[in-house]
Amino acid sequence: MSRPKVRSAAIDPRAVRTFGAVCRAGSISGAARDLAISQPSVSNTIARLEARLGVTLFERSRTGIVLTPAGLALERRAAAMETLIAGAVHDVAAAHEGRAGRLRVGGTPGALVSLLPRGLAALELAHPGIELTVIERADQALVEMLRKGTIDLAFVTTEIEPPPPGIREITLARDSFALIVGQAHADLPERVSLADVAHLPWVLPEAGGAFRRQVDALFIAAGIATPRDAIRSDSLLTTKAIVRSGRRVTILPREVNAAELAGGLLRAVEIAEAGSDRAIGARLLEDLPLSPAARSLLAAFDDTS
Repeated sequence: MSRPKVRSAAIDPRAVRTFGAVCRAGSISGAARDLAISQPSVSNTIARLEARLGVTLFERSRTGIVLTPAGLALERRAAAMETLIAGAVHDVAAAHEGRAGRLRVGGTPGALVSLLPRGLAALELAHPGIELTVIERADQALVEMLRKGTIDLAFVTTEIEPPPPGIREITLARDSFALIVGQAHADLPERVSLADVAHLPWVLPEAGGAFRRQVDALFIAAGIATPRDAIRSDSLLTTKAIVRSGRRVTILPREVNAAELAGGLLRAVEIAEAGSDRAIGARLLEDLPLSPAARSLLAAFDDTS
């Protein structure tokens, strides 16, 4: 039995905001209190919204509401709309007061370290006084933050898998993986196979995501299992500090360690199995234009890549 098609019709943004309030409160009555309007008014608004879309957005239960798949889809849009409206108020106030506005950038730790410093000078030159917020998260969390509008763009590892629906991906730079070692391993040659160093103690990434999959793929290419003697860490600072001060080794992109490599605190050893460079870039929403500040940040890589 086929499902009826969702109706294509313009919907009242105020109704979407009311629906968002119901989602946040978990009930019609709670939304009415939060919005300072009557409960029948909220119910009527939701009924008209459902009728216009031709779907049921939620079911009522003793504990509140249970969102349908259509309701879950609209909940994300409602949350994004609230963030967009709050951002618009902030940007208008900033423009009125002669301030540069704000830019919210998310990213995985390695991608942020590799990309953000390279684009920061161009961003601050084009938008002096910009209010920049930087947030580290795992890949999946960044996708949700993009959809909800809590970040403007995300710096991540790219070209691993197709981006999720509604998300656009841009590759901005490439960097090679290397075995990163401290002074305790001065005897290692300039190029090794992972099979030859698998017996060493390691520090490896913990969280799932593109970076973890790439590191695991290097061990698979070497025909060996991921080492068991491994501290799992998703903190770049902690990983580099452990490697620098002892005998543990790790795999990281060279650019992530640029300062330590230049100062002789760490050494990069070429990995025989690292056949291709790591691609890094940005993910952003397909259907939302970038702000001038976000465009300036990405445009910086046209001159540096």
